[in-house]
Amino acid sequence: MLLSTAMLSCAHADSVPAATAVAKDPGTIRVLLVALRETTLSSQMNGMLGDIRVTLGQRVAKDAVLAQMDCRELNARVDIAEAELKTARQALDAKRNLQKLDAAGDIEVAMATAEVEKAQGALTLATTQSSYCRIAAPFAARIARINVKPYQAVAAGTPLFDLVSDGPLKVRLNAPSTFLGKLQPGAALDISIHETGRSYPAKISAVSARIDAVAQTVELEARLDGEHPELIAGMSGIARLK
Repeated sequence: MLLSTAMLSCAHADSVPAATAVAKDPGTIRVLLVALRETTLSSQMNGMLGDIRVTLGQRVAKDAVLAQMDCRELNARVDIAEAELKTARQALDAKRNLQKLDAAGDIEVAMATAEVEKAQGALTLATTQSSYCRIAAPFAARIARINVKPYQAVAAGTPLFDLVSDGPLKVRLNAPSTFLGKLQPGAALDISIHETGRSYPAKISAVSARIDAVAQTVELEARLDGEHPELIAGMSGIARLK
């Protein structure tokens, strides 16, 4: 069974815009391959980048270090905070010993305790800020884009790396809303990818909860059957309902 005419533009990996023209083949729907997960890693601090440890297209494991910031100043703050915490704890121990000898009151002990808590908070803050120096992959991925250069000064919020998940892809497509009843989860599709010249079986996995009121289309997602290492995010093609 074939679907009615639909033409979809595959402008980017986040969405497939609504149909804008009549397709040459009235039985096809344009599709786009997208990664299951993708993100842009940005700098969480102002500073100077060190070496960039990855290259374009490289596969990286979860928590792999992609780059390191110059954090000598932040590391020094951690050392200072650790020393201040140590001093505060020693002062608290001294006050408690004096209290046992009736040489220090409850208020003095309470104030020394507050100083320890304050120093502990300062150390936690310094340690957290120091952790921003290490730019790591949040999931197993491939490097889709490197937005910076080694030893570049960056501000907080500067995009550093674009990542796409390394693994199965999903298929994104829009279809006329009148065919919503035929395109339910589990419906089988035949996906032809332009870049490889091959066809792949797939099944619809999700249907949007909202119809585009202007274009009268509905967004869907499908999953390919099996693994196909030759496919990468951004490839496009056409789908036919089996």
